[in-house]
Amino acid sequence: MSETERPAKLPRVFGFHSVADVTSISSHNRDENSTSASTTKKLKLIMGCSYLPKENGSNPKGEDSHFICEKEQVFGIADGVGGWAKKGIDAGIYARELMFNSAMAVQSDGLKGSVDPLTVLKEAYSNTKALGSSTACIVALKDDNCLHFANVGDSGFLLIRGDRVIYKSQPQQRGFNCPFQLGNNVKSDRPSSAFEFRVEIMDGDIIVAGTDGLFDNLYEDNIMVAMKKVTDRVGMYPYWVARMIAEDARIISKDKDIPSPFSLASKKAGYTHSGGKIDDITVLVAHVISSPTNFT
Repeated sequence: MSETERPAKLPRVFGFHSVADVTSISSHNRDENSTSASTTKKLKLIMGCSYLPKENGSNPKGEDSHFICEKEQVFGIADGVGGWAKKGIDAGIYARELMFNSAMAVQSDGLKGSVDPLTVLKEAYSNTKALGSSTACIVALKDDNCLHFANVGDSGFLLIRGDRVIYKSQPQQRGFNCPFQLGNNVKSDRPSSAFEFRVEIMDGDIIVAGTDGLFDNLYEDNIMVAMKKVTDRVGMYPYWVARMIAEDARIISKDKDIPSPFSLASKKAGYTHSGGKIDDITVLVAHVISSPTNFT
């Protein structure tokens, strides 16, 4: 799906926001009193996304997709599995249809604060008929001030508080570079394979979600540095933070010598790969703020 419009600026703090497309669509550790007070606040995600497809003249849209449902406080990312290209199938079509159907499921069935990510994934999967397969990660902020998510494969997210990553979703893989993947093929996974979890969030937290084009190229420290390039200069713009992270990931992906998460994983698996990994790159950034009383 396409990149989204630029959101308004928030106060100058270590974080960001943004807004993605449905149809083509700071703080360090707090003391006990502060933590207790913050958990009683109604929270809201301000979201934005940047998508940089790899250079491929025969498939300029790439194979990643995403959606953001601002009102319902839900987002999703997907990465079509590139191996299907050997059979003449564009898995990006499957990923885009899956995300479109996820957004439709959220908007038709869910109320703000009550969307169940696995239910969304099941409904979207049942309505997706394209050939191919895709990873998928659906994340919802619910009324308990927790992120609830359902994840299949190696797309995922980081939760950042202050200058620390306090949670990282774990990829599902059957082997090196072989993620769990939803699809209609008999060998593909089903939504029942999804890992479900919830994690409590606080005012000021930052969520950085992405496909493997992000996490195969940037370490956590690299992501933090990219964020601060924006926040230290111009303040809180989630779209621009997402864009900066994506651009840094793309630079690394084209470097044939620099150590990368993908080259390290290759070595551990007994393969030889130097440098980054050229791939489609989706980065979605969400900033957690206290919700205005009139937010609907």
